[in-house]
Amino acid sequence: MNKAISIAVLAGGILLLILGINAYDSSSSDISRFFTGSATDKSIWLLVGGVAATVLGLVGLLRAYKTV
Repeated sequence: MNKAISIAVLAGGILLLILGINAYDSSSSDISRFFTGSATDKSIWLLVGGVAATVLGLVGLLRAYKTV
């Protein structure tokens, strides 16, 4: 059961990373970078959440394989 949850969290993290990269490259983020020097909050949070979920999913998978 823990392995299935870890795989789901890993897949969700990868999806958030993909969405974050797309949001970071969007025209609204380009406009925000032009005026403020930084990307939109949405793109940053998607990237941070994606990295965190991906790492959490990988750690969960490694722990699941280690205990077997």
